[in-house]
Amino acid sequence: MSAALCSFILTTTLYGSTVLSAILSRPTNVHLTSNNMNLVLRWSPPEGASKSLVYTAEYNTTVIPYTVGCVNISTCECDFTSLRTSLQPSIVEYGKYTGRVQAHEGLKSSPWVESNHMTLDKDTIIGSPNVSLLSNGATIEVSIKDPVFAVSTLRNVYISATYNISYWKDSQKDQVKYISNIQQNRVVLSDLNPRTKYCVQVQINTESNSRPSHPSRVTCENTTSEEAPWMAAVLTAVIMAAAVALVCVLAVFRKSICQLFCPKDVLPQHFKEYLLESPDSTIYLAMQNSHPPEEIYHQISVIADNRTMEEGCPLGKREDPQWGD
Repeated sequence: MSAALCSFILTTTLYGSTVLSAILSRPTNVHLTSNNMNLVLRWSPPEGASKSLVYTAEYNTTVIPYTVGCVNISTCECDFTSLRTSLQPSIVEYGKYTGRVQAHEGLKSSPWVESNHMTLDKDTIIGSPNVSLLSNGATIEVSIKDPVFAVSTLRNVYISATYNISYWKDSQKDQVKYISNIQQNRVVLSDLNPRTKYCVQVQINTESNSRPSHPSRVTCENTTSEEAPWMAAVLTAVIMAAAVALVCVLAVFRKSICQLFCPKDVLPQHFKEYLLESPDSTIYLAMQNSHPPEEIYHQISVIADNRTMEEGCPLGKREDPQWGD
């Protein structure tokens, strides 16, 4: 009896040690996370795990049993949203999910380890919006672009999402101003000083998700003078319109303008012949053949200081007597 009992105890001990040796240690820190509506299971490897250790990860919902997500992966995370196929149920924005993971090494496997429960739209972490600024005189226009979601879009998931805008003069953040509960993605900041640098930051709030989004990066822009820059644009447009109108007028009336400055009409042939014909008037001929009249010069003697000086004089041939003192 005692021999049989000892044999039973020895067999049971050997079987139990064989079963225990075939079970791996469990992964730790298993948690389900979500950023911008994705669904990712993360964990830590068992203590003292070898490099050949691989994992299998699954997820389920309240209505669908566990579905395989990743098989025989060496990394310690599995993104279920990137593995959606026609054979797998889709990750939906309002679904409630749980994940689990199991470690493998050869023929040995660890027990399954379940994660926390997650409702995607309520527990996801919303990322930062993208903000751009456009200066327009003494105002700044703020343009907001929502973060990209892995499932659906922000406005489809959170219909009543609003923006909180904070802005301040550069280096004066202690005097920050706020605009809350804005639904438009374009907002004009008008209570600004000209020629001043302002900085802007935006956050998204939703009703179903208790946590606001990550704040956007701080974006700064300078205001310009109070003169509206559109005046220069209007003046440029007027000048361009006038130039286009002038070109159109020249194109339409080009023939008339060319005839005005470069007329093509010529004088009648008979009129040209009349102008070029030599005149036959007797008076004209007489004038043409006449010679200038010959001038007659008379010699005169002028006695002065006992010297005689002869000069030509056109007063006629007349000799004068000698002149005394």
